[in-house]
Amino acid sequence: MSVEAMKAGAIEFLTKPFREQDLLDAIRQAIDRDRAAREERRELAELRRRYDSLTPRERDVMAGIVAGLLNKQIAAEFGASEVTVKEQAMLKMQAGSLADLVRTAARLRIPPPGVARPHQGRVDTSRPAN
Repeated sequence: MSVEAMKAGAIEFLTKPFREQDLLDAIRQAIDRDRAAREERRELAELRRRYDSLTPRERDVMAGIVAGLLNKQIAAEFGASEVTVKEQAMLKMQAGSLADLVRTAARLRIPPPGVARPHQGRVDTSRPAN
């Protein structure tokens, strides 16, 4: 029965007899966990919305920034100014710093440049196959 309860989403078990305060504490803890999970999902949805608003070029710029390329390297590759490179992804992603942009990419599980994305079918040909 306890396994079924866990599969159904139980987060706490109270053994009988239990104090009323134990029940209230368990309910409060469940509400707090649910609130935190909802907030995390809301934040991820907002980050995903921002990322989805980027053009393919802006996504490539963001990937280059997150990969640690210098702004001038990215600018040379795309024929843009260094300021444009820095502002392009940072503004749309509402990242206050490079660290914020990197954390955002990690939270969204954005693969580093050169890694195939299943829906795009890209293959990294710069590395030998295993």
